[in-house]
Amino acid sequence: MKKLFYLFGFILFLYGPASLSEAIVDRVVAVVNQEIITLSDVEKWTAPLKEEIVAEDRLEKQERIQALCRKVLEKLIEEKLIDQEAKKSGIKISSKEIEAAVEEVKRRNAVTQEDFEKALTAGGLTLETYKKEIEKNLQRQRLIHWSVKVEEKAGEKELRDFYQKNIDRYRTKETYRPGQILFVIPKRATPEEIREIRKKCQRVLDKIKSGGDFGEMALLYSEDSSNKDHGDLGYFRKGELLPVFEREALRLKVGEVSGIIRTEFGFHIIKLLDRKGMDPLPFEEVAERVKADYYEGEMEKAFKQYLSTLKEKAVIEIKL
Repeated sequence: MKKLFYLFGFILFLYGPASLSEAIVDRVVAVVNQEIITLSDVEKWTAPLKEEIVAEDRLEKQERIQALCRKVLEKLIEEKLIDQEAKKSGIKISSKEIEAAVEEVKRRNAVTQEDFEKALTAGGLTLETYKKEIEKNLQRQRLIHWSVKVEEKAGEKELRDFYQKNIDRYRTKETYRPGQILFVIPKRATPEEIREIRKKCQRVLDKIKSGGDFGEMALLYSEDSSNKDHGDLGYFRKGELLPVFEREALRLKVGEVSGIIRTEFGFHIIKLLDRKGMDPLPFEEVAERVKADYYEGEMEKAFKQYLSTLKEKAVIEIKL
């Protein structure tokens, strides 16, 4: 359940810039047991995410934005139902608990009190408003803790079955070793200059395809410091290199050479020199992790069932 109701780091991300909600014409998009959810409530969650939606045409983008809004609205309805149940249950959160939660958020984000308050102000929040959100989230967590129960009775066979079905969770960390030949594109290069640089890159790629040695080509032509190592960049973990470069490198089989890849630095020819890791860890070594993951999954199922029960009892009208 930690994934469902963590305190959001800074809850600034929950709100987004204040101007976003102020810029839209507000209206009611759902009624949950006579309590309303507005379009601005939905916009607070969706506004930062809309910027990440990339689509081929405007219609496709609009459809994906609408799907996002419906998904967010569903989450807000669920939160509203949980908040209503928490209120009925009379759950109280002490000021000491709220202060402790705030301190934990500051610790996790490694910020001082001054920086913390500046960040809240930049997000259009006051400290008191933020604390009210913390209180609400703690109430949700406590209600779920009280209402959603899972009996810990799984035997070794069930845990081993779970381990086998989810084996990709229990592997050694992967590292990969790419080589590259880089043709740098100067910052102020003209379109014609860029075309010429790409042609140079293509000529080298053609030589490699014709049997030329990648390392020798890197030594002769690559325009970065790895040329002295015949293009060998060394080992990396996922997420450490540019996404476009990493995607292409990991698409390759060991020993395979890519086509021409463009990044902000220039044109690259990539060769995957080696790949390590992703070996299954023995069950005995990860048994405690397996058990924790198994029961977290069971809690997720029980929580979804609890939400279904709340929805069945509720009067919900959706107007989005």
